[in-house]
Amino acid sequence: MQNERDTYKYQFKVGNKIKHGGITNDLERREQEHKQNWSKGHIVQVGRKTTREAGLKWEKEKGY
Repeated sequence: MQNERDTYKYQFKVGNKIKHGGITNDLERREQEHKQNWSKGHIVQVGRKTTREAGLKWEKEKGY
């Protein structure tokens, strides 16, 4: 379904510094992928779940 809210917006931070941001449907998996580059980092969810289309728009607006 196109309008299903199944997408998370997130920022990956090391300390208080944002290293990466984006969208995913699995925060835990995505965090583990980023930890391969930044082992001391963590994911912070931004807002609530959203649609993929709205998430892509947010991602583009933020320049991620």
